[in-house]
Amino acid sequence: MATRVLALCLLAAAWPVGGQDQGAHAILGRWDLTIGGSGAAYPSWLEVARAADGRLTGRFVGRFGSVRPMPKIEFKDGDLHFSLPPQYEKRKDDLTFKGRLSGDRLEGTTVGEDGKTLGWTGARAPDLRPAAGINWGQPVRLFNGRDLTGWRPREELKKGCWSVEGQTLTNHPPCVDLLTEQKFKDFKLSLEFKLVEKSNSGVYLRGRYEAQIEDNFGQEPESHKVGGVYGFLTPTANAAKKAGEWQTYEITLVGRQVTVALNGRTVVDRQEIPGITGGALDSDEGAPGPIMLQGDHGKVWFRNLVLTPAK
Repeated sequence: MATRVLALCLLAAAWPVGGQDQGAHAILGRWDLTIGGSGAAYPSWLEVARAADGRLTGRFVGRFGSVRPMPKIEFKDGDLHFSLPPQYEKRKDDLTFKGRLSGDRLEGTTVGEDGKTLGWTGARAPDLRPAAGINWGQPVRLFNGRDLTGWRPREELKKGCWSVEGQTLTNHPPCVDLLTEQKFKDFKLSLEFKLVEKSNSGVYLRGRYEAQIEDNFGQEPESHKVGGVYGFLTPTANAAKKAGEWQTYEITLVGRQVTVALNGRTVVDRQEIPGITGGALDSDEGAPGPIMLQGDHGKVWFRNLVLTPAK
């Protein structure tokens, strides 16, 4: 009898939980996605976790917008399927992704806003654990105060919508993002910014993680507001000044660990950034990337941009 009970227990342990096969652990974790073909590809991000009841759940970052939860992800015999409602996508139907896991690579299809089938791939996101005992190099002045040397627009067709006015960088909406030609890995970045009322911008670290800039004076702190890492990390306080006043950002990024000081007050202290934020240049998280200033929203000015790289 004891032998039979033991056999039944072993059989129950081996049975799929919630309809998931035993290989479900293989899909757990974070994935850097690239959607679409050459010349039109854009980055996305996926996280898969197991809920307390055994279901697979997750989070997703699309081309734009912020991270959004997914209450259900299906994965069986190597096949992956998930869907979620649109956020800023120009469509009424759900976004649906189908794929297949092979080793540490995902590959599948989805349907774009125009109804055409798009291929997509996914690679397991790197840990990016910060190294101990960092030594800092010499500060680099990213903006010379005279012209756009060292900078380029995200889209070549939109040249001319950024200019220099009185030793400040400023955009002229409708505009595009502006990024440094030089790329960086770990660094300390300091800058000053100024907004008009109700304006919105951001600073993308390595071109992938947005430190939000917005006219949020006097509002409750929130991950989508100034001082936050967009959608992921909420500042401990709102240290913003009023629109029209110069404000300061001091940001340290080492691996995935970020510290953000807004107007001299630390509002994010050595927190991990889980993945790329909406609007990122790419999803190659293990590679160095540029500093990117968001210019496709509202009017903004920048000055005194100085970066100190890690050796």
